[in-house]
Amino acid sequence: MRKRRGTRKVKFGQLSVGGKAPVSVQSMTKTDTRDVKATVRQIRGLEKVGCQVIRVAVPDEEAARCLGRIKERIKIPLIADIHFDYRLALIAIEEGVDGLRLNPGNIRDKRKIKTIIKAVKAAQIPVRIGINSGSLENRYRSRIKDYDLPLAMVKSAGDYIKIFEDLDFYDLIISLKASDVPATVKAYRLMAERCDYPFHLGITAAGPSFRGAIRSAVGLGILLSEGIGDTIRVSLTGNPREEVKAGYEILKSLGLFREGPTLISCPTCGRCTIDLVKIVTQVERKLSTSNLQPSTFKIAVMGCVVNGPGEAREADIGVAGGKGFGVLFRKGKVIKKVPESKLVETILEEIESKIRGTK
Repeated sequence: MRKRRGTRKVKFGQLSVGGKAPVSVQSMTKTDTRDVKATVRQIRGLEKVGCQVIRVAVPDEEAARCLGRIKERIKIPLIADIHFDYRLALIAIEEGVDGLRLNPGNIRDKRKIKTIIKAVKAAQIPVRIGINSGSLENRYRSRIKDYDLPLAMVKSAGDYIKIFEDLDFYDLIISLKASDVPATVKAYRLMAERCDYPFHLGITAAGPSFRGAIRSAVGLGILLSEGIGDTIRVSLTGNPREEVKAGYEILKSLGLFREGPTLISCPTCGRCTIDLVKIVTQVERKLSTSNLQPSTFKIAVMGCVVNGPGEAREADIGVAGGKGFGVLFRKGKVIKKVPESKLVETILEEIESKIRGTK
């Protein structure tokens, strides 16, 4: 792991992004923003799994006029996602959002962009300049000989950053997203050499949960391991809760987030003599439905005597499987031998005790 890239710090409400702030996890609602009740319900569900920033689509004026009612019913910063119509940004600001996400390329008119800048400057809220490969303007594609997508994205971002800086506005976050992982990684690396603004990381249109999580983990993992990235979103076709969970697992795997439980389990093989898949599935379900963010502990559920005892000893709660039983470890010490039929119950009791701080 390289040292985190030094950046400016901006704030979405009370949440700091960049500087020395921890990497934060974002998501975006999948509801119709005009349906305030459904949107608030989804955001509250995301809050329960640790989402720190939420973005909502603003396709028209009706949606923009709903933002204030949404914001007053949620706890995390609300970001308005604006495309095409600059007036929607102005309404969103009036409604009290905590920040804007703009793709200046599809607003195009520099005077309209400047109008937005003056409004966010007065409101003292940050802007994410979001450059996506799918909506990159043709002038950047054609301007570069031997077309290089990452370089074109960086050029586009740089030109729009200059418009903001010319009006003395520096509360910016930059994103440079493509569905192609190598192109995305190259774009962020290039941009990191050219500015000190914090970055929002993501692989756009990453795909359904399984494929999208893998694609995102590879791209975001590379960048985060190089010290690049200040806030992330895992873009999945599916329940946004899975985006948040995947985001935290990526951060945990790199030691960038240490709260909440970490579950490890062996893949099983011919040596495994207990129904480990069933046991792990039930444990994972328990972890996913409990509010465990304040807790920090490691659970190891292992299936045989090869690596099982060692991994179990290194965890806060560990099980090493035998034939029809499992040995329970607590912080490296053998506690007892448990019949397979009682393993799930025993592990869940240990988790509950750990949460309550009684063991």
